[in-house]
Amino acid sequence: MALSVNDTLEIIYNLEKNLGFEIIPIEKSINRICAQEIFSTYALPKFNNSAMDGYAIRYEDYNKPLEVVDTVFAGDNKDIQLDTATCVKIMTGAKVPYNATAIIPKEETIINNNKIEITKNVNEFQHIRFIGEDIKLGELLIKKGQKINFAKITLLSSQGISHIKVYKKPKVAVFASGEELKLHYEKIEDYQIYNSNTPTFIARAKELGCEVTFMGQAKDSIESIKELIQNSLDADLIITSGGVSVGDADFTKEAFNTLGFKAIFDGIKIKPGKPTVFGKIEDTYILNLPGNPLASTLVFELFGRLIIQKLLGSSQIYHNFIYAKMAENFNNKKGRITIIPGFFDGEYFTPSQKRTPGMVSTLATANSIIVLDENVEKIKKDEKIKILPIDWKFFTEEKKDFLTK
Repeated sequence: MALSVNDTLEIIYNLEKNLGFEIIPIEKSINRICAQEIFSTYALPKFNNSAMDGYAIRYEDYNKPLEVVDTVFAGDNKDIQLDTATCVKIMTGAKVPYNATAIIPKEETIINNNKIEITKNVNEFQHIRFIGEDIKLGELLIKKGQKINFAKITLLSSQGISHIKVYKKPKVAVFASGEELKLHYEKIEDYQIYNSNTPTFIARAKELGCEVTFMGQAKDSIESIKELIQNSLDADLIITSGGVSVGDADFTKEAFNTLGFKAIFDGIKIKPGKPTVFGKIEDTYILNLPGNPLASTLVFELFGRLIIQKLLGSSQIYHNFIYAKMAENFNNKKGRITIIPGFFDGEYFTPSQKRTPGMVSTLATANSIIVLDENVEKIKKDEKIKILPIDWKFFTEEKKDFLTK
């Protein structure tokens, strides 16, 4: 029995998987998911330091001529105490004398006979970077489940951390079923067509951070499909499409069942993509998508990406959305939640004109989708809607209602 979209999503949110981890250099951790909580071992700044080239003074002396008694460079380890009416010349990043309470930029001074006069108003504590104002000692820097990017590398390197624990990339196996479709590197006859689904899933899973293996194409027999499945069971996820209808040559479902397939859901109340099956054999999840190219891709964007987010170990497992305006009046056949691809220009969403489930050209020009509630029959031009981006990951740790109603 087909499940509702909400029930399907709840199942995915609660998937369980024992995630492996590895320890790698931080330079190789870009786009990986952190498998530990990382806390600061140093405060930043580690000491009060100057934000300017200039002079360190006591604030109460700013209206007096001040004698320059020393010079402090970045990297110097001098313990200096300022006496009344004295100052030190200081460079950006240098340690501030412990009783200095302001830094005067050199361009705001006049120097004469080793004494300076200040030419502008002074604020107490100006241009001083204080201990821990950036990062406090023991502060949580990176949460378990967060993706590492260049900014996280900045945090790690600032703490002298060279290696971190990350989750292993999910292993994804993809195979083609159905001899009526030919792979893109084969020659075809006039009555034959190419299989675009398999290369699509391979490319998309790689884009989403998985290690992907193409297992080959099955012949139209249970034995051939069983062989491919058995050779794929070391993967975390098997992705395939088609072969789940009641046609005489649709052996995929039967082959999975003979190997102990346990269905988690069999069908989703959504358009397009109702005949989507998800389950597992032992520790390997299996996602069997519809055979129609556009339908399979749209269902994968809505549900398959979340499955991969879970397998990556990410804490961001919920779809996030952007508010937009509808570019034109739009009519919808209500009764089932519907996925509509289209193009978002930063303000308006224009639905794709080509939306038949068997089409392949649509997503090459679409960069987002909207998911319409089952009761939506019309959307007026300029009406506010919620879009889900395709071109970039946009997930959140907070569960949100992304349906346009």
